[in-house]
Amino acid sequence: MAAESGQRSLFGEILDWMLAPLLLIWPISVALTWLVAQGIAGKPYDRELGEMARTLGLQVASPAAAAAAGRKGRSQYALAPEAAALLRADETDTVYYQVLGLRGELLNGDAKLPMPPDEDPIVPWELHFRDDEVGHERVRVAYLWVSPEGMAGSSKTMLVQVAETLGKRGRLTNEIIKGVILPQFVILPLAVLLVWLALARGIAPLNELQRRIRSRESSDLSPIDEHRIPEEVAPLVRAINDLLARLDQSISSQKHFLADAAHQLKTPLAGLRTQAEFAQREIDEGRSEPAELKRSLQQIALSSQRAAHMVNQLLAMARAEDQEHAARRSEVNLAELAIETVRDFVPRAFDKRIDLGYEGPEQEQSGLSILGHPLLIRELIRNLVDNALLYTPAGGTVTVRVVEDPFGQVSVLQVEDSGPGVAEAEREQVFQPFYRALGTNVDGSGLGLAIVREIAQQHEAELTLDETRPRRPGQAEPDGQGPGARFTVRFSAHPLPNAEA
Repeated sequence: MAAESGQRSLFGEILDWMLAPLLLIWPISVALTWLVAQGIAGKPYDRELGEMARTLGLQVASPAAAAAAGRKGRSQYALAPEAAALLRADETDTVYYQVLGLRGELLNGDAKLPMPPDEDPIVPWELHFRDDEVGHERVRVAYLWVSPEGMAGSSKTMLVQVAETLGKRGRLTNEIIKGVILPQFVILPLAVLLVWLALARGIAPLNELQRRIRSRESSDLSPIDEHRIPEEVAPLVRAINDLLARLDQSISSQKHFLADAAHQLKTPLAGLRTQAEFAQREIDEGRSEPAELKRSLQQIALSSQRAAHMVNQLLAMARAEDQEHAARRSEVNLAELAIETVRDFVPRAFDKRIDLGYEGPEQEQSGLSILGHPLLIRELIRNLVDNALLYTPAGGTVTVRVVEDPFGQVSVLQVEDSGPGVAEAEREQVFQPFYRALGTNVDGSGLGLAIVREIAQQHEAELTLDETRPRRPGQAEPDGQGPGARFTVRFSAHPLPNAEA
């Protein structure tokens, strides 16, 4: 299967990083080999050229050469036959020589041979080498200054230069380069092939892992076996296993949640159908009394209200579990939301003859804010107040309280009631979806407190449940009221920007 556009191959990435340095180093190796070969090829020929220059210098400085030059008016030196034969013995390269007298005049040889650089020190009998040109042809020059015999103390010297073209040197350099570079043309492709095979062998466990994962059923969320994978891939496999475990738990929770939701929705929907069929049967049989029809319609309205409330709670639960939705946070005035929620529930509390009140700073007096999602925080408060009103009997009290830390560290929300309370053994279970305390006839969805806990966890808030009035053995509750329940949520807080100092 071809890789998607823009997708990078791990095999190709590693191969590039291994071959790119190799291909970059190869031309550098060729250049260095050429330079080294030039030095190696030049050394023996430099020694030979230096011996020729030194031999010529010894002949020039000898008394016999000086006597011969004197007889000829020092116009030139006559080379000995063996010296001339030595200079012309090379059939491959052209050899040039030059002898300059004590005053720099040409005594013998080629006049076109250039002079040495002016900055070279004049040290008698010290041999020097340089690269130069004669008639646009590159040559290697060996030269030295000589003192004629009998003039050892004099500062005057004669210059002797011998030069040759670079034919032999070039051929030897090429032979050395061929001997070194040509095997590399065989070794380099072989090295690339070996690297390719080694990478293919190293990537094979990843291909096997990919095959094992692809062959799995979509419902198989069991951990991947970590014993048959390379050590370098083990952290990735462990991370995948952790993801699979969390995904399995999430799917199991969703299945359980959907099963409970379907079970809970069956009751109001069945009531709707029963009451509708009963009313239709009464009408068909001609026994429909206005009072009976009104009662059936009231039951239908009540069942539809329960179903709507259940759906709303399910949507609220989905919003609370939505990580991306909960991540969009802003500064929230907890006191402001609490006051608005209490106002919304006042008519319902009045109908049930429950004293619903608020304690805490007013909206303008609040000095702290919390960082959270306003809709979710409002949903949390609404569910706590709704739960308190459901379980508080007529004549009871429900109090919503906001307590602000004077040090500006936390902002605390409390909702307490005077209802029957929650037994200590059930305090963890009441936060489970669709759980209802035993012995109560309250008509609720069983999702309110589960939503509260989910929202609290999304906001890293601490949620606790205790009694409003702790039970004491043998002590009767006043006015038939229960110990009550108090839900406390502690949010991290910070001062409001416009709060008064």
